[in-house]
Amino acid sequence: MPKILIIEDDTTFAQMLQKFLIKKGYGVEIGFTVKEGRQKLKQNAFDLVLTDLRLPDAEGIELITDMQQKVPVIIMTGYAEVSSAVTAMKKGAYDYISKPFTPEAVLKIIGSALSTTPKTETSQKGQVAPRENLEPQQPSSKIIGSLNLVSPASKKLEEYIGLVAPTDMSVLITGESGTGKEVTAKSIHDRSERSGRPFIAVDCGAIPKELASSEFFGHLKGSFTGAINDKVGTFEAANGGTLFLDEVGNLPYDNQIQLLRALQERRIRRIGSTKEIDVDVRILTATNEDLKVAVKEGRFREDLYHRLNEFSLQIPSLIDRQGDLVVLVEHFLEVSNKRLNKGITGFTKEVWDIFESYGWPGNIRELQNVIQRAVLLTGDGEITLEALPTEIIETPTVNNDNGDISKSEFEKEQIIKALKRTNYNKSKAAKLLQVTRKTLYNRISHYDLDV
Repeated sequence: MPKILIIEDDTTFAQMLQKFLIKKGYGVEIGFTVKEGRQKLKQNAFDLVLTDLRLPDAEGIELITDMQQKVPVIIMTGYAEVSSAVTAMKKGAYDYISKPFTPEAVLKIIGSALSTTPKTETSQKGQVAPRENLEPQQPSSKIIGSLNLVSPASKKLEEYIGLVAPTDMSVLITGESGTGKEVTAKSIHDRSERSGRPFIAVDCGAIPKELASSEFFGHLKGSFTGAINDKVGTFEAANGGTLFLDEVGNLPYDNQIQLLRALQERRIRRIGSTKEIDVDVRILTATNEDLKVAVKEGRFREDLYHRLNEFSLQIPSLIDRQGDLVVLVEHFLEVSNKRLNKGITGFTKEVWDIFESYGWPGNIRELQNVIQRAVLLTGDGEITLEALPTEIIETPTVNNDNGDISKSEFEKEQIIKALKRTNYNKSKAAKLLQVTRKTLYNRISHYDLDV
């Protein structure tokens, strides 16, 4: 059983995180200061340290030097301290995670850290294995693909996936947040001749500019400060399979040049190495912004855009998939019942009325979250209005047939409401709307909102 040391001065948060990780099969101890953390590290052997960046007596970064890279360290930090977290990674921290984070996110990064630095392999070979693609629980591509979705939009999407999957074409997947772009990418991989090879997903928006080259191409031990072991990049890890670049529009311009060169030459070189490595990788990308606009504004390279866009897929929003709602609701109810060990039988008529009139700005992801939350809050029988989030019940309805309110008007109103609820804190508003901050800024600009 892997042992984790949490160093966090917020007692309540630390204890909640400890209980959660214990339930997931980890042995967990807590320290509330750097001094206490040092004492525990002397007394016991740990497989991983999860420390806050700011602690009462010192910064969590100091522990990295203390341990001399023997144990992976994950830094917990607020959004405003990301630059400090990147500094910590240069000093040897494995990675960082921004607060507030979801349970799935912390499990993903812990699993990645533990699988990347297994003691037996590190001591014998001095080589780090590539990070595994440990994704949070989400709709499986095979499960969603097997559902009898009846809308013309879904049927057209399935037809296009079936046509492009057997090829080796690069596919640019576009659509709003929560529509299932990664699920679509995985479906393309699963139906291709590469299905038995790796599918590696990378969130381009989450990679610090300074670490992008290492993430894509890997590095050799000692090639830069913090390079404590050899690292296999995602291109090499995906060799023979598929590399999925999510939110590719967020990739800094300099890194776009590096990506383009790798795609053109089909070979990469680890940082610090003179040896070139041939790679056979199919590239799938996704974005929720208009890359054509980004090209015109000079934020995205036109040659890279055309290289990635050999075939494009537009994922329809949930509101445009007439007839699919019932199928998806029943599916997520079944999944939630299994996950939460419940036996909820269905929904009241009032709940169905809300579901059918609500605009679903967060699309399929929002629908899944709402149903899972409702199942958790319902004792038995049917789900009632009391189990639904207030923002769903209070929002205006959307009716495409009668034209009561257009989708753009609905989205605009949702943005304004979210900003007001968060006292115009855009980071919190983006989280409430379940979109990235960059997407929120783009939509604010699109609607010319004076905020």
